[in-house]
Amino acid sequence: MAEAATGDERHVVRTAGDQGHAVRTAGDQGHAVRTAGEQGHVVRTAGEQGHAVRAAGDERHVVRAVGDEAHVVWAVQARPDGRPGPGVRVYRAGAAVAVASPALSGRDRIAVAGPADDALPLVRQALREAGPAYRPFGDAALIAALARAIPGLEAGPPFCWMETSRVPDRPTQAVRWLDSAGQREACALFDRHFPGSYAQPGRPGVHRWAGAHDEAGRLLAVAADAWSAPGCGFLAGVVTDPRARGRGLASAVSRFVTAALVRHRGRAALMVDEDNAPAIAVYERTGMTRRRFAAAGLTRRASPPG
Repeated sequence: MAEAATGDERHVVRTAGDQGHAVRTAGDQGHAVRTAGEQGHVVRTAGEQGHAVRAAGDERHVVRAVGDEAHVVWAVQARPDGRPGPGVRVYRAGAAVAVASPALSGRDRIAVAGPADDALPLVRQALREAGPAYRPFGDAALIAALARAIPGLEAGPPFCWMETSRVPDRPTQAVRWLDSAGQREACALFDRHFPGSYAQPGRPGVHRWAGAHDEAGRLLAVAADAWSAPGCGFLAGVVTDPRARGRGLASAVSRFVTAALVRHRGRAALMVDEDNAPAIAVYERTGMTRRRFAAAGLTRRASPPG
């Protein structure tokens, strides 16, 4: 797998996030440019005349450069003005793209897409610069190829990435957005039945909660709009009180949140364990299609690839 670039065809887009940083490029005319605060981002090209430039004007070109892969768009966590979210780094090479995104759904992640030969140098660079705690994720075959090529990178078990751009039918059960009192009630639901969920009321990145109640007003099922971004909303934290299972409440709250995400973000997505057949069936009835994904991490003994 070739890592060297030819001419100007290989380039890397790196965002500065909230803290400006310097980047030195390769080539006969290489020089460094320091970006300035929240406004800066660097477009890096490689080749005989490699150089770094401070991009001016429409900074949304950086976000548009990532393409339309839902998990990559999601990882950009774009701000209202189109710039990538705080701390996010975007890399491109050939037909591949990688986005290093901190604290995304409970983990530091690197969303990656494209041919393995093009993606390999991007993931190596992202791990060097973002740090070894970041976990590449994407199509399972791509992650397996990266794990074979990068010493110490181990692929985990496959899971499902599910997404839809279609507004689902309205749930037949009554579902509503929860107020602060409802979210406190939801905390108890997680404490009892889903303590390991990354999405829980009050945690960073979790925007709002929807819930379904019984006739007495008791909260029975919830789902969250969490870590959503322009171009890709995210459904998380779906949990039902075991005493209320079999009533379609998980489907109801999922449909309610998915409909809101598609209307406002254009698309909704989620991640679910591949062996969780009941949950997958619920999401497929909501209109989502699934892809086989995997994530990988560096072992503790491994160093970031050089």
